Amino acid sequence: MLLPGMPARAQELTMAVGAPVTSLDPHYHQLSPNTAVAQMIFSGLTATDGHARIVPDLAESWRAVDATTWEFRLRPGVRFHNGSDFTAEDVAFTFQRVPNVPNSPSSYAIYTRPIREVQVVDAHTLRLKTAAPYPLMPTDLVSVMILDAETHAKATTEGFNAGPMAVGTGPFRMVSHRNGDRILFERNEGYFGTPPAWQRVTYRMITNDAARTAALLAGDVAFIDQVPTSDLAKLRGDARVALSEITGLRLIYLALDHARREASPFVADNEGKPLPRNPLQDVRVRRALSMAIDRGAIVERVMEGAAIPAGQFLPEGSFSYVSDLAPTPYDPEGAKRLLAEAGFPQGFRITLHGPNDRYPNDARIIQAIGQMWSRAGVRTAVEAQPWTTFIARAGKQEFSIFLQGWGSSSGEGSNPLRNLTATPDREKGYGASNRGRYSNPEVDRLLGEAMQELDDAKREALLQAATRVAFEDVGILPLHIQKNVWAMRKGLAHGPRADELTRAQDIRPAGATR
Repeated sequence: MLLPGMPARAQELTMAVGAPVTSLDPHYHQLSPNTAVAQMIFSGLTATDGHARIVPDLAESWRAVDATTWEFRLRPGVRFHNGSDFTAEDVAFTFQRVPNVPNSPSSYAIYTRPIREVQVVDAHTLRLKTAAPYPLMPTDLVSVMILDAETHAKATTEGFNAGPMAVGTGPFRMVSHRNGDRILFERNEGYFGTPPAWQRVTYRMITNDAARTAALLAGDVAFIDQVPTSDLAKLRGDARVALSEITGLRLIYLALDHARREASPFVADNEGKPLPRNPLQDVRVRRALSMAIDRGAIVERVMEGAAIPAGQFLPEGSFSYVSDLAPTPYDPEGAKRLLAEAGFPQGFRITLHGPNDRYPNDARIIQAIGQMWSRAGVRTAVEAQPWTTFIARAGKQEFSIFLQGWGSSSGEGSNPLRNLTATPDREKGYGASNRGRYSNPEVDRLLGEAMQELDDAKREALLQAATRVAFEDVGILPLHIQKNVWAMRKGLAHGPRADELTRAQDIRPAGATR
């Protein structure tokens, strides 16, 4: 019996995702929707399982030869979609390309910067030399999709998006791409890993929550991600539908303008006149804003239980989780006292920006925060925008305070520390998504030591210390960690992923073995 959303031709799947894919160039823009599609077309040397643990991919094995040398043994017999053989030369080419992709809004260079030299030992062995001990090499390389040195020698981001350059070693080949609408895939019959269940996949982008759920229930699609929290109760009670759930690695947080010491563009006094100094530079103001947010209410009423309140980057049980770094308690009166201590007894005005189509309930979250801040004396206007408009402006540092999310690619704090709170450094690749331009020398020092510490226990202690400094300083303002929820027609099974990636290879007919 065929399921709705599964055409009469065997082994076809139609699925819908809630966030648009902005680029098919796997080295252009670090966004989870881009990563999910990249992992359908391409492969990395390493990968992660559903619980964010490192597993082999194009590399069969790896080892630290000495304190500054990693050796990777590559799988023999792997071919790119166009028939080209995969060799160590392709890896060397890829590492050279990553930091040189023009106009990247969130570069992948952070993952290749530590590599000082690539030594091709033979076609299936390479050694990566670093200037100092670097324990995270296998973890970092999860994020670097490998390209074909010959095919992609002159590839442009436009070439990937148009289709001809979307050639990898992954489980699916791209057939066509309609930007912002859908991507058609077909199975790569020569894939080196577990064959995917589907011969053809239609990967639709339906950013409207109600429309996505309606498409599932109408049978237009068989699988959706980012299940709207308002629909959870209804879907749990629908015999035609099954859910797949896991606590995720995505932190929803507010980024603040740390760059401007004088006037910040969306901060004013109560008369609407620009303030001569940026109040967000004062840690007391940042702490007051955090205290004025009722995270429990947001989780319960806005997220409808599909999140947990956050006081740091990752959930309990993650490597480098700080056990006593709890979410800031809701205390609006305490917030008012801190504001007065900082010189704002009557508060001030601010505009809170955010997307309205990227994260579950994103526009509702900033509306709720705006009301909470206004009650605490910070008169808040709220402006929600489509993701593409919002992220372009955020990348130009146009906002004073704004909502974002970060989905860690690994279950340890080095990933968000390097991307969100490390001082931006193009040479190191740090701060690639630090759009508020937070900078703290102590965070940088501790992170730098952690990134050279090969002893796991010592590295974890350093990452915990860096995390504590960053959040006690309110470098960013954490809100909650999302639970990842997918929904599908009965008859399908799904392997949920903590990293929230929605990939066709993780969906199979119920009862099928992997």
